[in-house]
Amino acid sequence: MITNKLGSKSPTFLEETPFLDHSHPKIRDYVAEFRQFTDPQEQATKLYLKVRDGFLYDPYHLDLRPQALVSSSIIGKTRAWCVEKAILCCSALRALGIPARLGFGIVKNHVGVDKLVSYLRKDEIVFHGFTEVLLDGVWTKCTPAFDRRICRINRVEPLEWDGTADSLFQAFRGDEQYMEYLHFYGSFDDVPVSLMHREMQAHYPHLFETPIDTPAFSFRFDRTRLVD
Repeated sequence: MITNKLGSKSPTFLEETPFLDHSHPKIRDYVAEFRQFTDPQEQATKLYLKVRDGFLYDPYHLDLRPQALVSSSIIGKTRAWCVEKAILCCSALRALGIPARLGFGIVKNHVGVDKLVSYLRKDEIVFHGFTEVLLDGVWTKCTPAFDRRICRINRVEPLEWDGTADSLFQAFRGDEQYMEYLHFYGSFDDVPVSLMHREMQAHYPHLFETPIDTPAFSFRFDRTRLVD
C-alpha cells in the first residue's frame, strides 16, 4: 500500500502550490463567473461542470513533465486527460476559497478501450485522477474527466456531482459493467509527480523505453523522476 504524503504541517487545502497556482491571472479569470454565487456548494458544482465539459477527454496524449501539470498551463488546452482536469478543478476550487485536494487510483475500464489498451498493453488505467472537495465539513469526490461528448460516444450518462456525495465513475452501461476502481493511492495536497512516474513506469515500462510522439498517441515524461 502506498501511503499519502501531505507534509509535516496540517494543510488547509487552500494553499497555492507549484502545480496549483491559483493566484495566476488565468485561474482568477477562469473562476470569475462563479464569484456571483455566495453558496460554496453552488460555486463548486457549477465549476465542476465547466471543467468537465470545457475540455475533450483525451487519454491518448499523456504528458507527465512537471511544466505540463501546472493548472495555469492546462487552461489553454482544448483536450485534457483525467489528471489535468483534476488539477485544474482543484486549483480553481482553491481560487474560490473552497478546500480541495487531489486523489488518484487505478481503474479498469471494461468497455470501449481496445485502442487505449493497445498502447498501454493492459486494461488498467494507472493514476486516474479525481478531485476531493470539502463542503459543509464533508469531503466528497468528483471526477470531471469525462465530458458530455465522450460520454455520448460511449453511450453512458455523464457523471453528475451535487457536492454531497461521491461521483467517481460510471459503474455500468445498461447491464454491462463499465468501470471499476482497483486501487486508491490516497489524497494529496499537490501533484505527486515522482510517485506518478514510478507507478506508471512499473505498470507501463515500455512507454519509458522509447519516446512516443505520434498524432494518434504520445507519452512524455521527466527522466529525472525515473527509477533506476
